[in-house]
Amino acid sequence: MSLAQIQGVLFDLDGTLADTAPDLVQALNLSLQDVGIAAQPLAAMRYAASHGSFALVDAAIPNAADDLRTQVQQGLLAHYQRINGDHCALFTGIAALLDWLELTHLPFGVITNKPARFTRPLLRKLNLHLRMPVIISGDSTKHPKPHTAPMLLGAQQLNCAPEHILYLGDAERDLLAAKAAGMLGGVALWGYLGVNDKPSQWPAHAHFASPTELHQTLVEALA
Repeated sequence: MSLAQIQGVLFDLDGTLADTAPDLVQALNLSLQDVGIAAQPLAAMRYAASHGSFALVDAAIPNAADDLRTQVQQGLLAHYQRINGDHCALFTGIAALLDWLELTHLPFGVITNKPARFTRPLLRKLNLHLRMPVIISGDSTKHPKPHTAPMLLGAQQLNCAPEHILYLGDAERDLLAAKAAGMLGGVALWGYLGVNDKPSQWPAHAHFASPTELHQTLVEALA
């Protein structure tokens, strides 16, 4: 398979489609302050934003007791419910890419491990919910990524065979899920990669430094 044969594009959400770290880290810091712990800088916590609430808590207070970690995590979720989307934006170049996909009649959507109670309100704030035939959240199927269940459901909703779908993500589980489902996997190198991540070793079809590079590659492949 090559990019010239794709018939749809699916994205991870946090760190791939949208820069959600400012909201997530703010929610983390509000929860830390609730228990008397100093706030963490966005730059230091950014890499953990793709990996869920406990990953953010572990990055902030790695040696904390389990009960404190759970308390901070629950507080993070409560604060995030309130501020979700307030400081989030699409990554530079994503809006132009989505406009081009529409003009090219290539459907697109999201497969994320973020729970639906956060996913759908965020996509509404970004004015994307009506443009996507596929919105798969972490609780849309019994198993989240890297399981194939959300990927295959996404393909079904896109009405497209998995082998004709390009899936973009910024975490190893994204590429493992794409490969297991038979999709083409693309690494979003602009995302929340940590110093210990090794995207060159992930099972990907291609690596993209920016949404603009992805856009140009697709234009050339489908010309």
